[in-house]
Amino acid sequence: MLIRIRSKDGNFRFDLSPTTDISELATKILETTHNADILTLAISNRPRGNETLVSTLAGRNLQDLGLSHGDLVFVSYKSQPDATSNTPGTDSFPAPKATSSTSNHPWESVQEDRVDKYWRSRDGMIPRSRDARFCKHGANAMCDYCMPLEPYDASYHTEHNVKHLSFHAYLRKLTPKGSASASATASLPPLSQLSYKVKDPCPSGGHPPWPGGICTACQPSAITLQSPPFRMVDHLEIASRTIVERFLAAWRATGMQRFGWLIGRYEPYDEVPMGVKAVVEAIHEPPQEGELDGLSLGLPWEDEPRIRALAQSASPPLTVVGYIFTDLDPTPEDRTKNVYKRHPQSFYLSSLEAIFAAHVQRANPTSSRASPSGLFASRMVTAVLTGTADGAIDVSAYQVSEQACAMVEADMIEASVDPNIVRVKEEDRSQDTARYVPDVFFTYKNEYGLEVKKSAKPCFPVEYLLVNVSNGFPQNPSPLFHSTSFQIENRPGLEDQHIERVLRELSRLRAPEIPESSHGGDPQLRAELAKWLSDWHLVAFLGSTQLISHDDMQVLVHTASAPNVEDPTALDALIRTESWQTLMTFTRETAPQRPSTSAPSGSSHTPMDEDIPQEVYDQITRESGGQGGGRGSIRICPHCTFENAHGGSDCEVCGLPL
Repeated sequence: MLIRIRSKDGNFRFDLSPTTDISELATKILETTHNADILTLAISNRPRGNETLVSTLAGRNLQDLGLSHGDLVFVSYKSQPDATSNTPGTDSFPAPKATSSTSNHPWESVQEDRVDKYWRSRDGMIPRSRDARFCKHGANAMCDYCMPLEPYDASYHTEHNVKHLSFHAYLRKLTPKGSASASATASLPPLSQLSYKVKDPCPSGGHPPWPGGICTACQPSAITLQSPPFRMVDHLEIASRTIVERFLAAWRATGMQRFGWLIGRYEPYDEVPMGVKAVVEAIHEPPQEGELDGLSLGLPWEDEPRIRALAQSASPPLTVVGYIFTDLDPTPEDRTKNVYKRHPQSFYLSSLEAIFAAHVQRANPTSSRASPSGLFASRMVTAVLTGTADGAIDVSAYQVSEQACAMVEADMIEASVDPNIVRVKEEDRSQDTARYVPDVFFTYKNEYGLEVKKSAKPCFPVEYLLVNVSNGFPQNPSPLFHSTSFQIENRPGLEDQHIERVLRELSRLRAPEIPESSHGGDPQLRAELAKWLSDWHLVAFLGSTQLISHDDMQVLVHTASAPNVEDPTALDALIRTESWQTLMTFTRETAPQRPSTSAPSGSSHTPMDEDIPQEVYDQITRESGGQGGGRGSIRICPHCTFENAHGGSDCEVCGLPL
C-alpha cells in the first residue's frame, strides 16, 4: 500500500506492505531527514497534536496501527548536531547507513561527469543584444525585448529548429532557479528512472505476487509512445577524420562489416542551450566476426574493464561514449559507390539495432544528482557508417528513448523481420518467464491532418523509439592522440599486433639513445618519439603485453595524451620509469644490425663501412621492413603501417596514398 509522509523536509511516498513493521517505515523516514535524532522521531495523523514517539511502537506493523492505502502521516523530530552520531534508542530501529559524511541522501554523494558539474555551476541563460526597433532605453538598461532568455525557452528552440531540449535545460525547466529556497521539496531530485515491470511485492499486499495475481496497485500503467522532451547527448563530434578512415580500412580490405567502441569524453556544446556533446578520440575494436551483411559480437567483452581503466587514466579522463558500426554495401553497377539503404522511406535504425542500443544504454546509466537512485538515463550514442544518396559514406548518430530502455527491461518488445517494425510480445503467465504487457499506444496524423491514437499491438514503427543526435567533425581538428599509425586490435590476418613491430619502430626512432632529461639530446628526435607514442591502439596494446607495470602504464597513458608532443619535457616522466628501461633493453637486443664493413668476396665494389650516414641507414632499415640488408620493394603505409609489396601508389589495406 502507499503511505504518504509529510515533514519539514518535504512530502514523500513509500510503497509498503500492510504487514511491514513500523521500524522499516522509521528507517525510510530517517533517510529523508537531515540529522534527525531518532529518540525524538514522532508520527501523527494530524498536522499538530496527537504525536506518538516511534520508539514506543516497537513490534507493531502498519495494519495494527490502523494505516491503510493512501494515508497521510505527519512526522516531527528534533535535529542533532552531527548526522554521524545518530544512536538508535532500541535494537528495533537501526540507524540508516549514511552515504557520505555530510548527507543521508544517496543522490547528493554521486560523482557526476565534469560536463554536469560545469552546467550546474552556470545559469545557462541565452543572451540577447539590444533590439534597435523596440528597445527605447539606454545602453546600460534592459527590457523584455533584450533580457536573456531561459535555456528552455520554447520560442528560441522553435526559431532555431531545435527539436529537443538539452538535459540540463530540461532540469532547469523542472526546477527553476528562483524556487530553490521556496520549499524543502524544491531540492529533491525531479527525475526518476522509468519502469514498466510489475511491482513485486505488490504495495497493497492483498494477493500473491505476479503471475499469481495482479491489481491496479502493482501493474504498470498503459504506455503511449511519444518523443522525449529532452535528449542526454545533443551532438557527436569525431575529433579527426583519420579516426573514421582507419576504422573503414578493415571494411575496404575485406568487405566485412566492423564494430567499434567510441572512446572519448563529454564536453559542453554551445550550439544548443546548456548542450552536451560526446567527443570521440579513438575507436577500440573488440573481438568480432564480420559478415557481408552483419557481424557477431560477444557482450560483455572480456577486455572492457582494462580498456575503461586505461581510458580513465588519460588527461583529460576518457570513457566509452558509444559505439559505431558499418552497414555498407557497394552497388552492383558501380563498386565505388554504396547502396543508399537508410532513409525516410526505409529505416534509420532497424528494430534489432534499436533493441541492442537499449541494452547498451541500460548497462551504462549516467550518474546524476537529478534522480533519487543517483542514476538516470544514458549518454551512450549509436553511430552508423552507411551509404548516402550519392553513394558516398556518412555517419548517422542516434539514441533510443527511455521508453525503449524500459520496454526492453520489461521484456516487452522484440525485433521483426521487417527492420522498420518492432513487435510487442504476448503476455506470458508461466512461472519461469512471467511477462506482463500493458496496453501500448502510439499517435500519428492521418490523411486529414488529425492526430489519431492507435494500439501498438502487435507491432509499431521503430522510429517511435529513436532520438536523433547531430554529428560532425571539428573545423580545426585538435585530436588528443597525435598518431593513428599503429596496427588496430582484433584484426587477425589483416593488421597483427606484435611486440616485435614495437621494438623495431623504437629502434628506428633511436629511442634507446634519448637521455632521461630533456636538457640534452635531439629535441626533434624526442618530438618524433612522443608523437609516435601518442596512439591509442599502441597504448592499449602495450598494456596487454605485461612488459609495463600498472603504475608505469598510468605514466604512459598520461604521456600519450599530453597536449603538446613538441614539448621537450613531455617524455621525461616516462623515460625515468623502470618499465621503459626494460623496454629499451629489449629494443637494443632486437635492433637490426648495421651493414657489414667488408665487401663480399670477389666483389669489385667499394666496401661499406661505418661512415654511412645515419639517415641513409635508417632509410635502408625502413624500406627493408626493419630487418637490415639492402633496399627492397616493400613500402610502409604511413597511415596504417601495412607493408605494401606492390608498385601502386595507394595502400592495399586503407586505400590512402603511400
